Amino acid sequence: MKPSVLIIGCGDLGTTLGRELVAEGHRVTGVRRHADALAGTGIEPLALDLATLDGKGADALPEADYVIYTVSADRFEESAYQRAYPDGLKHVLGVLEQHKTPPKRLFFVSSTSVYGQQEGEAISEQSPASAQSFSGLLMREAERALLDHAIPGTVVRFSGIYGPGRDRLIRQVAEGRVAAVTPEIYTNRIHRDDCTGILYHLIQHQERGDSVETLYLGSDSEPATQHNVMSWMAQMLEVAATETMQSPLRRRASKRCDNTRIVESGYDFRYPTFREGYAQVLREGGFLPEQTSEQT
Repeated sequence: MKPSVLIIGCGDLGTTLGRELVAEGHRVTGVRRHADALAGTGIEPLALDLATLDGKGADALPEADYVIYTVSADRFEESAYQRAYPDGLKHVLGVLEQHKTPPKRLFFVSSTSVYGQQEGEAISEQSPASAQSFSGLLMREAERALLDHAIPGTVVRFSGIYGPGRDRLIRQVAEGRVAAVTPEIYTNRIHRDDCTGILYHLIQHQERGDSVETLYLGSDSEPATQHNVMSWMAQMLEVAATETMQSPLRRRASKRCDNTRIVESGYDFRYPTFREGYAQVLREGGFLPEQTSEQT
């Protein structure tokens, strides 16, 4: 029998992962506040507010071989991040540790926002995570809570996630807006389907008895400047740049993520660079000019 999986925070990423797991024969339970959104996915729904788990017993969550914690804060405020990350994860760990059979591993979906580098430095799992923003500090607090716990845990720090339905950048370019050449601001991306692919890959890795690290950087294989990404996209959309965006990102975002560790573990990226990934999003979303769409 294939291992069971509990996905906590079953939004877009969690639901996509859950569908893939169900298709492969896994039993999957998805936790979210409004579980009716999981109807027709094959994922067993569990409607739950994580705040209500505080002090609850073992039966508050079902037992599972693997747990994926992929909760998102509902807004960019310190209180929302506190609830979603350190508080929510600690409540979940408090329940899981009471299970007769605790999970083999809990995977926490974190973010490269924990890194404070901002001068285009190359960063890896060994780089200091010293961001001083509330989001970075609270994410690090949650990471430490997991890695200090008795339940085996792995943190996966994803860079900027894009994919179907995440089209803000595409619409900016379609309006003729492109980032300035200077200052050079590096960005890092990963397609949603590679996020799910990495998480499933790591579950399979452990099931085979292979060593699973406590930390992975999840980002595609080509850090690129915001200008280069948007200029490429403008060519694909066949639009001319009519406006230069002087400050497309906060300066702290300029770094270059090194994905060597996850690649060396055997993961083969579905979308190795932004070109393959955004080509899929442009095509599936109907953004491409008719002639270009027919040629792809």
